[in-house]
Amino acid sequence: MRKRRDLSRAVLAAVTAAVLGVAGCDAVGGDAEGPSGTEARSARPSPKPTPAWDRSPASIAAVGDSVTTGFDACAVLSDCPEVSWATGSRADVDSLAVRLLGKAKAAERSWNYAVTGARMADVPGQMAQAALRRPELVTVMAGANDACRDTADAMTSVADFRTQFEDAMSTLRDALPKAQVYVASVPNLKRLWEQGRTSAMGKQVWKLGICPSMLSDPDALTAAANERRATVQERVEAYNKVLEQVCAKDRRCRFDDGAVYDFRFGVAQLSQWDWFHPSVNGQARLAEIAYRTVTN
Repeated sequence: MRKRRDLSRAVLAAVTAAVLGVAGCDAVGGDAEGPSGTEARSARPSPKPTPAWDRSPASIAAVGDSVTTGFDACAVLSDCPEVSWATGSRADVDSLAVRLLGKAKAAERSWNYAVTGARMADVPGQMAQAALRRPELVTVMAGANDACRDTADAMTSVADFRTQFEDAMSTLRDALPKAQVYVASVPNLKRLWEQGRTSAMGKQVWKLGICPSMLSDPDALTAAANERRATVQERVEAYNKVLEQVCAKDRRCRFDDGAVYDFRFGVAQLSQWDWFHPSVNGQARLAEIAYRTVTN
């Protein structure tokens, strides 16, 4: 009888071990209970999530205004896209596209849809054009022309500016949910007035209609003139707050944290013709700011 009981116990132990082996239970040793089912799955390390931001996109499209077209950088009152901070090919600019893609690939995989004189209301249409290329990164620099109107009263309202930028982002997202967006802040227009008013030529070009709300009567320091410029400056700062807030809602959008606004454009960084738009050197500095923001 004792031998039979010993044999039965041995058989039971062997069957139990086989069942546990098939069930895949984890042995933890001692008297501890091993995790099973959901607990077992949660105990295993999770795969590393794919980062939302890619520091080395394979293609770039640019939207915006005259700054991104290289206006007045190479010749008076003319676009010069080859020196664009975003997609230009000139070595002395070393554009964002060239820095990220290399010169050969930048020529094939970067596109510039910016238009001189464009306002934020025009950006959704530019976004739609850019989306057709399916870029992995879209750069946005717009807003200066919303402040640069014939009068301060004619500036785009902050509410409309917000709606237009949200529309631009929605247009892109509907077509390209995973495209990344770099958003540059609107430059400090008052700082540009302070620099340019020292140039007789610059002030003559300003009379042709460059940013009248800020640049008209450049030597006037009356209370009314100072108030007008302060009003324009406050609107620019409000636009930048909108850009920051809307961008922050999108996990694949990066704002430059005001780096373009804070940049102190000097004589070397301003067009020798209008003392307002970036020179070739100024375009290179904008490319540096963009590259830092995209790759950090």
